[in-house]
Amino acid sequence: MSLHDDAVLVLKGYEGRYEGQDELRELYLRHLDAHPDGMWKACESGHVTASALVIDPERERVLLTLHKKLRMWLQMGGHCEPEDTALAGAALREATEESGVAGLALLPGGPVRLDRHLTPCAWHLDVQYAALAPAGAVEAISDESLDLRWFPYDRVADVADESVVRLLEATRARL
Repeated sequence: MSLHDDAVLVLKGYEGRYEGQDELRELYLRHLDAHPDGMWKACESGHVTASALVIDPERERVLLTLHKKLRMWLQMGGHCEPEDTALAGAALREATEESGVAGLALLPGGPVRLDRHLTPCAWHLDVQYAALAPAGAVEAISDESLDLRWFPYDRVADVADESVVRLLEATRARL
């Protein structure tokens, strides 16, 4: 099965529990139907990306990255790569690469949220997961980050935009 096919299956199975999520899911599916290359950065009309919000083992804090290009505190995530065979795997790979944390585990139940946003390269149709860090997790800043920091849940709104706050709320509901 191709990554494109996996993404279609994931999105068809996604039940948006929040306002606007069903419409957004349909937009993603229409995009993938119209663009066989819709998983890849080369698709200039937009592409599916994968991200994951990293939660500490005590479930009290999240690990955010200060993105080097965007200069914003965000969850880990980004473009799918040719070696990715599943959307969940792409999210886990991105989270591991950008956090430096080995042994992350995605929360069961598939994606937590969808978020469509414009970036310097194109529209990102982000499929957002959540990942639990193992006990004793040690983070390491990647080349894509200016900083990496754990934030208590109640501080996220002070540093991050509404999309990250909505992802945190949805993740906490899943926990």
